[in-house]
Amino acid sequence: MIMVKGEVEGREYKEPFSKGILARSLTVTDMGVNDAYKIATEIELKLALDNVNEISVTDLTSFIITHLEESYPIFAEKYKKWRIIRNTKEPLIILIGGASGVGTSSMAFELASKLGLKNLISTDMIREVMRKIVAKELCPVIHKSSFNAFESIRTPTKSRDPVLEGFINHVDVINVGVEAIVERSVKEGISTIIEGVHLVPGFLSEDLRENYNIVEFTLIVEDPELHKGRFYSRCRQPWVKRPLQRYLDNFDIIRKTQDFLIEQAHEFNSHIINNVDVANTIDIMIDDIIERYGDACVNKQS
Repeated sequence: MIMVKGEVEGREYKEPFSKGILARSLTVTDMGVNDAYKIATEIELKLALDNVNEISVTDLTSFIITHLEESYPIFAEKYKKWRIIRNTKEPLIILIGGASGVGTSSMAFELASKLGLKNLISTDMIREVMRKIVAKELCPVIHKSSFNAFESIRTPTKSRDPVLEGFINHVDVINVGVEAIVERSVKEGISTIIEGVHLVPGFLSEDLRENYNIVEFTLIVEDPELHKGRFYSRCRQPWVKRPLQRYLDNFDIIRKTQDFLIEQAHEFNSHIINNVDVANTIDIMIDDIIERYGDACVNKQS
C-alpha cells in the first residue's frame, strides 16, 4: 500500500493513496470522470513500478504534474494553476447571481461540491435574518420578494421604472449583509460561495470589487419558455413550499429583473452564463476561476 505523508497546522499525518480522491481533483481540469479515474490508475501503477511505498504530498503533486505534462499536456497547465489556488492562503470568494428560477442555488451547490468548498451561503438566508432584526414598518422593502418589492415603496420616483426601483431598493438593503459576509470571509481567510438574486454586479463597494479574490458570475436563461419551465420543475419537488402560480403571475417582472442584471453584468464585467446545461455551466465557471483567480495567484507569487 502506498502511503501519502502530509502536514496540517504543524502536525504530520499519513494516509493511504486514494485513486478516488485524486480522480475527483483531476476533474477540475475539464476531463471527464472516466478519464480522471484512468489517469489516477496510471499514476498509482507508475508509483508501484517505481517501488514507491511512501511519498509526501509535495512529491506526489510533482509526480502527477510530470505525468500530465508527458501524457496529457492539455490538462497539465490547468491542474498546476488549480494546485496554486488550493495552496494559497488567500480566500476565494465566488458570487453567483441571477433572477429567480435560473438555478443559482443548484449551480452553487454543484460548484461547491466540485471545488471542495464548504462555506455556501444564500442571499435568501441573509434576507430572512435581516427580516427578524429589522421591523416591517422600518424597512418594508425586505419583507417583500425581490420581484414585488415595488409594492412597498412609499415615495416612488418618476424617473425610474417602479418594478426596477423596488428591486434595486430591495437588493441595496440585502447588499449590506452580503458585504459583511464577504469582508468577514476575506478577513478570516475563508473561501466562500454566495448565491442568490440579490447579487447584482456593481452593488458591492468599489474596494471589494477591485479585490482579485472575488469572482462574480451572472446566470441567465435566455429562452423565456425554458425559464418558465424551471418554475414548474422546482415547484413539483415535494419539499418545495413555494406556490407555482405566484411565480407565473410575476414572470414578466422576473424577466425584467433579468434584463437589468444583464445590463449590470455588461457594465461591471461579470461573466454572463446562459444556464441551460448543468455540466457546461460548471465547466465554464471552473475555467473562469482557474484562469482569472489562478493567474492572479501566480502573478502574486512571482
